[in-house]
Amino acid sequence: MDIQPIYSCSVGIDVHLNLLVVCVIIQHEQDSEPEVQQRQFGGFKKDRKEMAQWIASFSPDIVVMESTGIYWKSPYTALENQGILATVVNAKHVKKVPGRKTDISDAQWLAILARSGLLKGSFIPPKDFRQLRQLTRYHDCLTSQLRAEKNRLVKTLSDAGIRLSAVVSDTHGKAATAMIDCLLNGGTPEKALKHVGRLKAPKEELLASLEGELTEEHQLVAKMQREHIEYLYRQLDSIKKNCYIVSSLINKRWIY
Repeated sequence: MDIQPIYSCSVGIDVHLNLLVVCVIIQHEQDSEPEVQQRQFGGFKKDRKEMAQWIASFSPDIVVMESTGIYWKSPYTALENQGILATVVNAKHVKKVPGRKTDISDAQWLAILARSGLLKGSFIPPKDFRQLRQLTRYHDCLTSQLRAEKNRLVKTLSDAGIRLSAVVSDTHGKAATAMIDCLLNGGTPEKALKHVGRLKAPKEELLASLEGELTEEHQLVAKMQREHIEYLYRQLDSIKKNCYIVSSLINKRWIY
C-alpha cells in the first residue's frame, strides 16, 4: 500500500497507563526523506508536561492518539494546555487500515496514518463541556445510589414488620421521613404519628403500619441507611451547584 503524505509533520502517541510512546515524523524539504524521532515518557504530570512541550517544539500539523480507556484524557489535556488539539481515534479503525509492517511501532504507525490523513478523529467536546459532562455523569451515579439506598431502607423497615409503604405513596417524603426518624430514635408509633403532617391516609391505618418488631439491629442498619441517604442528598446538592456554575460559564461564552 502506497501511502501518500499530506502533512509535513505528524505525531503519533501510543498511550498506556504509565507509559507514553511518541513518534514524530517530520519532512523538512519536499523531496527529502522524512526524519523519524521517537521518545518515551512516563505517565505522571511532569512527564505529560514534558511530552507536550517536546511535541510543541516541532509545531506539528497533526497529533494523533488512540482512545485507550480513560488513559488518553490526561495526555490530551497536557497537549491542550500547550495549544495543541490532538486527534483521538478509535483503535478498531486503526486496525482496519491495511499495509502495516511488523517492525513499525504503534506510535509510528499512528504517525504514518496521520501524516497521510487516513484517520478519522472522534468528537472531543471543549474543556468546559467535558467538565460539565463529568459532573452530570456523577450526578446520575449518585442518583442511582440514592434510589438503591432508599429501597434498602424500605426493605429494612419491612423486615421489622413496619408497613408504612403500604399506606403512604412516598415513604421518603417529609412526613414519612419524620415518622421513620422518630421510630429509629426510640419513639413509639403514637409519637411518630404526631408527624403525620398532610398525609391523607387514615390515622388508624398509619398507626397500624408503624407498629412492628424494630430490633436494635434493625435500628442500627436503618439509621446508617438514613445517614447515607442524607449524605447522598448533600452530595447531589453540591454537584447541582457546580453544574450550575459551569453551565453558566458556558452560556456566557456562547453568548459573547
